[in-house]
Amino acid sequence: MGDVVAESKVDFGALAALHKWPSLANQRRPDREPYQVSEGTLDECISAFMKKPAATRHLYEIRTAPQPPLVTAVLSPEHVIELSRWREFL
Repeated sequence: MGDVVAESKVDFGALAALHKWPSLANQRRPDREPYQVSEGTLDECISAFMKKPAATRHLYEIRTAPQPPLVTAVLSPEHVIELSRWREFL
């Protein structure tokens, strides 16, 4: 990912929305759809995600316009954590 990061710019001001999956016993409910909990910029949504307890982050995802190659339309918790780490450099 290092070469891709060096050549890429991410628009952290792009519109994004933080979504949460309904859960039962701290597990995603596959029979339900995620619902929006906040909306703002990609940077704001990453910050809101990172404020969630680590034990519940797997229930969240961020949706935004794709910015290939680093940003997909739906960002998994692992992807959000990586973007958070790289935020200062991108």
